[in-house]
Amino acid sequence: MTTILIIEDEVELTKVLRSYLERANYQVISAARGDTGLTSWENSHPDLVLLDLNLPGMDGLDVARNIRHKDDTPIIMLTARIEEIDRLIGLELGADDYISKPFSPREVVARVKAVLRRANPSRESPEIVRAMDLEIDLNAHTVKRGKTTFDLTPTEFSLLVALAEFPGRVFSRLQLLEVVQGTAYEGYERTIDAHIKNLRAKLEKNPKKPQYLETVFGIGYRFRKE
Repeated sequence: MTTILIIEDEVELTKVLRSYLERANYQVISAARGDTGLTSWENSHPDLVLLDLNLPGMDGLDVARNIRHKDDTPIIMLTARIEEIDRLIGLELGADDYISKPFSPREVVARVKAVLRRANPSRESPEIVRAMDLEIDLNAHTVKRGKTTFDLTPTEFSLLVALAEFPGRVFSRLQLLEVVQGTAYEGYERTIDAHIKNLRAKLEKNPKKPQYLETVFGIGYRFRKE
């Protein structure tokens, strides 16, 4: 059974999320502190983490940083913080999605399902996307350049695939947001910039002069066409 770890100090909110997630046939474990949540993650190896930012014991951003240092477990951040900088920092650390409080528990379940779908693509038949010197295996969820394999989060992988499948096509931030989240929330499209920054840091030989992911000023991004 797919396991979801909730790291959240609001007890009633955790109870509600647990109820909705269990109805959706997920196994749920929880922790009310950042430090104990990180320990739970290390011990239980969950399939996805719902992570609050304002936590006792250890801040949620530090928890995310520790998780990302060791593994690519999908992370959805839950927070009452409204500053865009907090959202961008979380995404730059490798979070796959970001939900601001207050939110609908049904929305959280929908986002969980969407992120898990991206993290566990179908393995029915091999599918390879080749873009310039990159080889993207859609089923194995791997990206290679020669003998080098790049470690991408599920969201980064989905974003790269969307761009690489259509070299030269310009995608707006809202279009890319819909690709990686399944929905597009106006005002959140700048979060795509954080994911592109992460991708460039991992893929580009010189992130300041990208050879793959080009910025189209005033519109969005495209994968360079050879």
